[in-house]
Amino acid sequence: MSTQTSLKPEPTIHDWKGDVTIVGGGIVGLATARELLRRRPDTRVLVLEKESAVAQHQTGHNSGVIHAGIYYKPGSLKAKLCVTGAAEMMAYCEEHGIPYKRCGKMIVATEEAELPRLASLVERGIANGVEGIRLIESDELKELEPHCRGIKALWSPNTGIVDYGEVARSYAKEIIAAGGEVRVDNKVVAIERRSGRSLVTTIAGTYESTSVITCAGLYSDKVAGLTGSSRSPRIIPFRGDYYVLKAERRHLVRSNIYPVPDPAFPFLGVHFTPRMNGDIWLGPNAVLAFSREGYRFTNVRPRELAAILTDTGFLKFGRKNWRTGIDEMARDLSKKRFLSSLQRYVPELTIDDIVAGPSGVRAQALSASGEMVDDFVIDKGEGVLHVRNAPSPAATSSLQIGKFIADALAEQRPEFAAG
Repeated sequence: MSTQTSLKPEPTIHDWKGDVTIVGGGIVGLATARELLRRRPDTRVLVLEKESAVAQHQTGHNSGVIHAGIYYKPGSLKAKLCVTGAAEMMAYCEEHGIPYKRCGKMIVATEEAELPRLASLVERGIANGVEGIRLIESDELKELEPHCRGIKALWSPNTGIVDYGEVARSYAKEIIAAGGEVRVDNKVVAIERRSGRSLVTTIAGTYESTSVITCAGLYSDKVAGLTGSSRSPRIIPFRGDYYVLKAERRHLVRSNIYPVPDPAFPFLGVHFTPRMNGDIWLGPNAVLAFSREGYRFTNVRPRELAAILTDTGFLKFGRKNWRTGIDEMARDLSKKRFLSSLQRYVPELTIDDIVAGPSGVRAQALSASGEMVDDFVIDKGEGVLHVRNAPSPAATSSLQIGKFIADALAEQRPEFAAG
C-alpha cells in the first residue's frame, strides 16, 4: 500500500480492532507508533489525526532547532531525553537521508547583569552531558558571528537545525511500511473503556484496541477529559510570531543567536534561527493566543478564549506576569519594538531588513497554582497513557519520548514489552 493511499481517510470502516490506538499525528504520536512497531512488529497500531495530513500544528510550525539540552533542569525528563534525543535525531536524519545542519548556537550576554546566568547555563549544560559547550569572550564571538554584539557568550557547536515536518512524514512512512496505519481526517469525539478494551470514536468511525495513547498537543487536556481523566494541568496556547530576514541580509547571521533567558519569564525571548531552506527566522515573541489554533491575532474562538480567561491557573499566572505580557503584546503589534529587541544583538538590522513571517502556537501546560509546567508530563489511566505536556524540546527528543512511552506502556501491559 502506498503512503499516499494509506494517509487518506477510510470513512466506511467502523470496526478496526487492534492493540494500540494513538490519538494525534504530530511528531510525538508518530515516534511512539514507530517505536512500538520496532519493538514488536506484530503489534497492530493505528494513529488517528484530525487534520488532512500529519504534522500540521506544533510539529509543522516550530523553529526547527535540534536543541542540545542546555536549558533544562538536571535530572528532568527534558534534560535526559533531549541530550540523548538530539544525537539520535541527527543519526536518524543521516540514516534516512533527511537534510540537517549542525550550525551551532550562541547564547549572548549583552550586559554584565546577565553574566551569572550565562555561567549557570554552562554549568547546567555540562551537568546534562551536553558536549562541546563553553564560554567565549567578545573577540571570539566576533570571529564566529561577525555582526553580533555581546560581551560574552555560551557557544554550543552541536546545536543543529532540521525540518521536523519532513522528519514526522518519515516516521509515518516507517509506520505504514511496518504494517501500522495512519488515518487522517479522524477527529476524536469520544473515548470509552468497555470490558477491558477501549473504543475511540471519531467523525469517521469507531476503533477498538487494548490500549490508547493520547498525544493531542494543543488539545491534550480536552482529549484526556474524554477518558474521564483529570483535565489538569490545563493547556494554555501561546502564539509566537516571527519575522524573516530578507535574503540579501542573511549574511548577518551564521548560527542560532539566542538571548540569555530571563528567569522571571519562562520563554526564551526573541532569537535568530537559520532554516533549512536558507531563511533566517527572527523571533518569536510569546503572547496569549485567542484560540488553541490561533496562528493569527484575528483567529478568535470565543468559547476557547472565555475558558482560558476564566481558568484559575491562568488568572494566577496573569497576575504574576502581566507586565511581561503587556510588553510581549506591544512588541507583537509594533514592528519597531520587535526590531529594537533584535538590534540588541545585531545592531546593523534596519526596519527594511525584516518582513512578516510565520507563526506557531505552543501548547503550554499550566498548573492550578499559575505555574508553567516545566517538564514533559506523561501519566497513566486505565488502559490509557496521556502525554500531557510536550512543548520544546519535544521534537528534538521525539525518538527518546517514543521509547519512554513504549516503556510506560510495557509496564502497564507486559504483552507490549519488546520481543
